[in-house]
Formats: sequence, C-alpha cells, structure tokens
Amino acid sequence: MAHNNDKDATIISISEYRGTMPHSSLSMIDAYWEGLRAGRLVPRRSDVDPRGIDRALEHAFILERIAPGMARFRLAGMHLNDLMGMEVRGMPLTSFFSPQERRDVSELLEYVFEEPAKVRLRLTAERSIGKPSLEAELLLLPLKSDLGDISRVLGCFVASGEIGRTPRRFRVAETQKTPLLLPAPEAAPQADPSPKPDLNIAPSHKPGEGFAERPTVFRKAADPAPGAPDPKDPAKPLRGERPYLKLVRNED
Repeated sequence: MAHNNDKDATIISISEYRGTMPHSSLSMIDAYWEGLRAGRLVPRRSDVDPRGIDRALEHAFILERIAPGMARFRLAGMHLNDLMGMEVRGMPLTSFFSPQERRDVSELLEYVFEEPAKVRLRLTAERSIGKPSLEAELLLLPLKSDLGDISRVLGCFVASGEIGRTPRRFRVAETQKTPLLLPAPEAAPQADPSPKPDLNIAPSHKPGEGFAERPTVFRKAADPAPGAPDPKDPAKPLRGERPYLKLVRNED
C-alpha cells in the first residue's frame, strides 16, 4: 500500500485479493455504504474506513467533484490502474469512457450529486486488435465532504475478462438509478379506543376522570339587593323590582 501526505490521494493495492470474486466487491461496498448511512440521507467521507472494505479495496475508489458533471479520482484501487495502463489518480472518471459516452456519464455524475442517488452501470469495452471482449460494472455512491456538501463519491469498478492492450475504454450498456430517501419515521403506537376501567380513581371521582383536574365552575354574580339602582341606568329601577309601599293613615 502506497502512502503520501494527502491521504485521499493514496493508491491502495491489496495484491492477494486481485482477481478473486470481483462482483462480490460491488455488493460489499454497497452494503458497507448502506451501513454508514445509519438513518442519514448520505454518509460522510470521513466515515469511510478502508478496513471495512478490505477485500474490495482493489476495485474501490473515491471521487471528488471539481465542476458540474466532472469528478476526479482522489483514491483508486489497482484494478483501475490496470484498466488504464497508468495511475489514474487525478484523472476524471470520464477518461474510462469513449468520447461519445462522456456527456451522458457527466449527466449521471450530476444526478448522483444533486438528487442525490445511487447509480449502477453495466459497461462493455471497445474492441480492437489486442483488446478482447471485456464487460464491467460501475457503482457510484454519494458522500458528504467535511464541509457538509455532497461532493464525494465512494465507488466500485469491476471488469470481467482479459484486459489486453491498454487503455480500455467503455460504453454504457445499462443504467440503474436509485434516488435516495430518508428512512420513514417509526409510527407512534395507536391508543386502544375501547374504554378501560381506571383502578386508581377515588370513589368521589366520576368514572373517566382519572388524574384529570375537575372543571372550573363559573357562577353568575349575585343579584343586587332590592332597591339598588340599575347599573346601566341609576334612575331606573331594576326589572322585576317591587315598587316602594306608601303608608296611608286614616285620622277618622
């Protein structure tokens, strides 16, 4: 394994795993990325630990978005170097594709970053003298940078067959796009609509009160004393008030 000062620029090679179960690398990296999500939309680049995908490192890579529709390799396994016949660090992903395919690949990259989404491609290599039939699969999984923007990709590139003369470039035969969604929140438990007796109710409470506070009873103010003036018109006696009695004396 080679190292330099930029840990993202490291070229990883696990030679003892080369050529063994190539397609299992796609499933391993996909499952690892899904585990990193842990209920989030997209995991962070800093969450990725090479030890979690040690058997797939030869086919793994990290991309960095540098412009709309363009991303370059920051980390790449030796399988990708073998396909190009050179070190691919710093090269754009589109360098693996024939010129007529590059625009479509750029649009797929933007889809990965902007949707965000998982993209899986089935590829076929161009054939010529010294370049036999070669098929491949490419997996692109979005990541967040340390700044929180979706500008990294964890990927896997697996070619099956004899590589032959390099560089090998590919055409897209099939595309599978999966937009990402946050996991649905767990539904709150539904209350049982059937009434149940509350054994904690004191005898003086009515059934169903439980621990609820008793409702406040509002009473009307006491009626004014007889003879008191009507508050709206002091000169007018209150409705229903009895008139004053007049004492009459008979002197006879």
